[in-house]
Amino acid sequence: MRTRKIKTVFLDRDGVINRKRPEGDYVKCWEEFEFLPQAPEALKLLKEAGLRLIIVTNQRGIARGLMTERDLEGIHRRMLAELATLQVSVDAIYYCPHEEGLCECRKPRVGLFRRAQQDFPDIDFAKSAVIGDSLKDMEAGTQLGCLTILIANGTRKERLCNESTAKGIRIDVVVSSLFEAAKLLTSFGSAR
Repeated sequence: MRTRKIKTVFLDRDGVINRKRPEGDYVKCWEEFEFLPQAPEALKLLKEAGLRLIIVTNQRGIARGLMTERDLEGIHRRMLAELATLQVSVDAIYYCPHEEGLCECRKPRVGLFRRAQQDFPDIDFAKSAVIGDSLKDMEAGTQLGCLTILIANGTRKERLCNESTAKGIRIDVVVSSLFEAAKLLTSFGSAR
C-alpha cells in the first residue's frame, strides 16, 4: 500500500460503525442500533487527527417500506448525539433511500460522494479513504481513486478478496475493525 496524506474519510455505516442486522433486515429504529466495539473510539481517533468524517450509506429499507426517511434521520440524530457525548463529531451523513438500479447515489455508484464534494469543494478523492465492509464500498472507492479499506475477517475476507480480483475492484488494505483502520490512517500523520 502506498502511503498518502489522507484528509477525508468516507465511512459506510452498517457493519463499520454499527452492528449490521441479519441479511434482508435493516436497522429501522434506534433500539436496533448498536455501535460496534471501539467504533466511537475509532471515530474520535480519526477526528483528533484532523480528518473530515463523512458517512455514506445505502438504506434500501426505506425503498422497501420497512422504515421512513424520518425514521432514518432519527437514528442518525441519536447516533450523532451519542458520539457528541464522547466529543466526537461527524461532518456529514449522506444516504441512498432507493432500490438498486434506480439512481446514481446507491453504492457502488458514486453520487453520494459527488454530493459530498459539492458540499465540501476541497475534497480531493486522491487524498480520501473509503472504509467499508462490502465490495460495493470498495468499488465506489476504486472508481474515485480513493484509498480503499475493507473491514472483513476469516473466510469472508478471503471470499471478498477473491471476488474483488475477479471483478477488477481494488482493495488497498484489509482490516478487522474500524479501530484498526483508524490506527492505520492516523499512523500516516495528521491531516492538519
